[in-house]
Order: sequence, then structure tokens, then C-alpha cells
Amino acid sequence: MSNEAHNLAQNYIDSPEKQKKLYKRTLVIVSISQIFGGAGLAAGITVGALLVQQMMGTDAFAGLPAALFTLGSAGAAYIVGKLSQSYGRRIGLTAGFIAGGLGAIGVVIAAIINSLFLLFISLFIYGAGTATNLQARYAGTDLANKNQRGTAISIAMVFTTVGAFAGPNLVDVMGDFALSIGIPALAGAFILSGTAFILSGLVIFLMLRPDPFLIVKSMKDYSQSEESAVDAVEEVKTNNKKGITVGATIMVLTQMVMIAIMTMTPVHMEHHGHGLSEIGLVIGIHIGSMYLPSLITGILVDKIGRTIMAIASGVTLLLSGVIAAIAPGDSLVYLIIALALLGIGWNFGLISGTALIVDSTESSTRAKTQGMVDVFIALSGATGGAMSGMIVAGSSYTTLSFAGGILSLLLIPVIIWSRSGKC
Repeated sequence: MSNEAHNLAQNYIDSPEKQKKLYKRTLVIVSISQIFGGAGLAAGITVGALLVQQMMGTDAFAGLPAALFTLGSAGAAYIVGKLSQSYGRRIGLTAGFIAGGLGAIGVVIAAIINSLFLLFISLFIYGAGTATNLQARYAGTDLANKNQRGTAISIAMVFTTVGAFAGPNLVDVMGDFALSIGIPALAGAFILSGTAFILSGLVIFLMLRPDPFLIVKSMKDYSQSEESAVDAVEEVKTNNKKGITVGATIMVLTQMVMIAIMTMTPVHMEHHGHGLSEIGLVIGIHIGSMYLPSLITGILVDKIGRTIMAIASGVTLLLSGVIAAIAPGDSLVYLIIALALLGIGWNFGLISGTALIVDSTESSTRAKTQGMVDVFIALSGATGGAMSGMIVAGSSYTTLSFAGGILSLLLIPVIIWSRSGKC
């Protein structure tokens, strides 16, 4: 441990007030970056399937964009996790956001030159922004104690709502802007995505100093006994493998169900005569529902427990699938309700699962473990996205929605297993 790191750790151990200030400052910085990150994520999701459908002339591969950028986010999650473990959140998150921005720019170029090969490669790289936007939620927990973690996660996520809701509702505006400069209308959303991800990366790079994760690591290295550590930094002596497994399973299942239904909703709506503005509204409300309830969810996760909120996630996702399946295709109201519930169910699962992961890891391996868990989350999303188009092409959107709702019920046996021990 260097003298500089030693002195820095000593300063924070000796001053709980400094820790509280850094904790609050970190939440503010991460929240600002999440506003931009949410816009970058949401805009691309709204039109990705439509862009591929337009370029390929078939619905069968409409789920491919979600599959590609979620698959790309799997690789990015691992890399960002490794970078964060070695060099801190600042370097890891900055690298991920900048890569996502470059991927979005690549999508725009691919649309201009009508290159499917470049489109697929760029969508894969664009996934780095998606992964990083998700991993940013962990940064707020580094200096939080166990009773603050759900709330800390939620504060960072709730600010994503601003960008997440604005992004899809700027699709028409960005489409008009794109056309005015000779670019296909659907690529306009990715101009917004690229700009937003790069701005998010710059916020993290310029403002996240000192790095909260490096502070926690330095404090742990400095501390010679459990009594010498500050109360605000609670550690477990070994990773709780059962807690990690349960938390990861909750997030994997909720991600798969959410991505599958969300991916095909724009295509389903277009087939029933809905325009881009209506599609943008539904997806905007959906993504807003993914993040806006976060503050309440975080408090509930801290107060009534991780497992109860995970059960609530499964029930909510089931209800969403049923409503989406029985809703008339031309009914905007029913689709809004179904997609809002889909977002809320995902929110319950993500925050409860994330809190379990943080509870079950120690700082010496935490960021790396978080990255690996997010790899599996991304892979499950890629699977849901890829299969969704095939299911709808081979059967119907109704079948897809029912299947998603039933799949969410698998959370129940996972929770029963988790209750057999302490998570």
C-alpha cells in the first residue's frame, strides 16, 4: 500500500463525516451521469428493432438488435467490472460509456451506407453503454452500510428516469433532425444515444474524484482489525455464495422476461397501426417505470427485505405478461399498463437482487463479482431478445407475453430455496 493511499485511507477512517460527504457526493455524480445514460439507453431501444426490420425487410430478426447489444453488454460488463476492481469505478465506467457512444455513432454510419455488417458490429459495441449504465448503480453502494444499500441503488437509478423518459419521446424530433442532414430517420435516435453516452462518460471521468471504490479498498487494506474499520463500511469475511446465486438468479430471470416482451412491443404496435410517437410514448413509460419507482423500491428493500420484494417482482411480471397477451393490439391504454408493469417488475427484481449481491461480497472481490453477475444478466437479455423475434414470427406476440409471464413464476422456487438459509 503506497504512502499516498495509506494517508488517504487514514483521513477517511479518522473522519466519518468525510465518508458521509463522499457518499453523498458520489450519489450526486452518479445520478447526473445516469440522466445522460438513461437517454442513451432508451433512444436506441425504441428504434433498434424497427431499424433492423427496415434494413432486412422481415420481422423474424427484429429481436436481433436487443440480442446484439445485450450480448455486447455481457462482454462489456466483465471488462468494466475488471477495470473497476483494478483501477476504480471512475476508469471502468468512463471506458464503458465512451465505448457505448462510439457504438451508437457506428449504427448511424451503418444506416447511412446501408451496411448490415457494420450495423451488427456497432450494435454489439453499443451494448457497452447499456452495461455501464446498469453497473453505475453499484458505485453508490461502495460507502453505504447494509441498511442504506437498497436506497443507495435506488437514488442512482431514479435519475435515469429523466433521460429514459426523454429519450424515446425525442425519437420523432431526432428523426426529423436526421432527415434534415441526409440521414435515415430511424438513425436519429442513435445520434442522441451516442451524444448522451459520451457525456455520461465525461461526467464520471471529470467528477468522480476521489474514487469511492478505491477509498473503500484502501480503508480495508489499512485496517488491521475489524474494530479499526469505520462503521459505515461493513464487510463480510468471505463471499456468501448462496446470496450471490440467489441475487444473480433474480436479476437474470427478470431481465430475460423484460427484454423479450419489450423488444417486440414496438414491432407489435407498428403492425396494429401505431406511429413512432405512440411507440415512443409506450416505451418511454415502460423505461420510466423501470427506474422511477426506484426510491420507494429501495426503501422497501431495506425495510421489508430482499426476498419479499423479489416475490413481488415475479407477481408483477406475471400480471404484465397476462395483460400484454390479452390486450387488443390497437389499444394504447392496455399496452401502456402492461409495459409499465413490466418495468416495475424488473425494478423490484433488479434492486432486490443487486442488494443481495452487495450484501454477499467483500471489497477485495466485489467489483469483479458484480461484473460477472452482470455478464449473466446481459446474456439472459440477449437470449430473451433473440428468441422474442422468433417466437413472434413463429407464433404471436400473445404467445410471447404469456410465456414471459409464466417464466417469471420461476422466481418463487428460487425464493423458497433462499429462505431455507440466510441471504
